[in-house]
Amino acid sequence: MTTSTEQTKSSPVEIFKWLVVLVIVSAAVVGNAYFDEQPLLYRVLGVVGAGIIAALVASFTVKGQSFIALLQDARAEVRRVVWPTKQETAQTTGVVVLVVALMALLLWLLDLALGKIISSLIG
Repeated sequence: MTTSTEQTKSSPVEIFKWLVVLVIVSAAVVGNAYFDEQPLLYRVLGVVGAGIIAALVASFTVKGQSFIALLQDARAEVRRVVWPTKQETAQTTGVVVLVVALMALLLWLLDLALGKIISSLIG
């Protein structure tokens, strides 16, 4: 198995886009702290708006486009999954609850027995 690491140099435009994202996120954090006397709703709306703008700018980068492609592939994969029916889910949940209850009972009995053995040894 060969592992090759390619180091590609980012273009100045890519670096600029990431700097813009960093500035927007920093402005949201600083703005939220600076306007701490304003109502929470306005601050939340400002941070969410800045986050949306930062995500939009980031989506135009190479890494952002790769991430969008990953999300699209993941969505297609989720559609291909055969999900269990309600009955299968209920039955599996019932079995899991039963096994957990039995193990809890077993551990409680083991703890009780070991406690009695230790207390009889100690006196």
